[in-house]
Amino acid sequence: MKVALLIRWIFIYLFVLVIISPLQLFSQPDNDVDTMVNAKIKPSIFKKCIPWIAPGMLITTGAIVALNKDLDGEFLNNYEIREERNEQFINFSSKLDNYLQFAPAGAVFLLEGFGVKPKNNLTNQIVLLAKTELLMTTLVLSLKKTVGEKRPDSGKKNSFPSGHTAQAFAAASFFSHEFGHRSVWYSLAAYTVASSVGVMRVLNDRHWVSDIIAGAGFGLLSTNLVYATHQYKWGKKGKTNAMLLPSFENGMGGIALNINF
Repeated sequence: MKVALLIRWIFIYLFVLVIISPLQLFSQPDNDVDTMVNAKIKPSIFKKCIPWIAPGMLITTGAIVALNKDLDGEFLNNYEIREERNEQFINFSSKLDNYLQFAPAGAVFLLEGFGVKPKNNLTNQIVLLAKTELLMTTLVLSLKKTVGEKRPDSGKKNSFPSGHTAQAFAAASFFSHEFGHRSVWYSLAAYTVASSVGVMRVLNDRHWVSDIIAGAGFGLLSTNLVYATHQYKWGKKGKTNAMLLPSFENGMGGIALNINF
């Protein structure tokens, strides 16, 4: 059982890393990345599609695993993975995931302090991160309340998707957008930390595996959408046809997407 658990978790870990890291790298708009794309593929079309593939696959996979309760014998099975967790890691308890979820975002400002130049200036970074956090939090909290999936440990109906994992992958994607153009290893390091947060959420018995897979997708979706719609009005030239803004109506908060054709 221990070997089966190890193989299963290695798969989940690599599933997240292999899907996300290369795709996020190719989504960077730098010239050195453009040279890596096959000349027969139009870079503009290719790069417009790439940022949405990884989040879509992760969210879809998480939803399928969560909705299909009778996946007995299937590789990704919420109940079998929890059973193996209880057999091998019943005493596992760590609060490290509470802090690691913010580590990639904090590392952006730390590396800049050490002289590693990011893609955007500090003001734009703060605005981008603030909008990402607002969008991610809105999506996660809305779904937690709507879906009402019970947590494996307490039965509280706010398990799907994992907020910690969404936060970790939103932060990792933020880090990748700022430093991924310098080297793929920056992205790999950030997503390794984010994946570790997801693993710990399951080992802590706080979430089902479907929660963390979907949470990773929503974290990526939030950051990619914010970067795709950001108006670079704070010291960096750039144009966009859309803008993401917070919206408040009838006492309810939300997100408004303003698109100019």
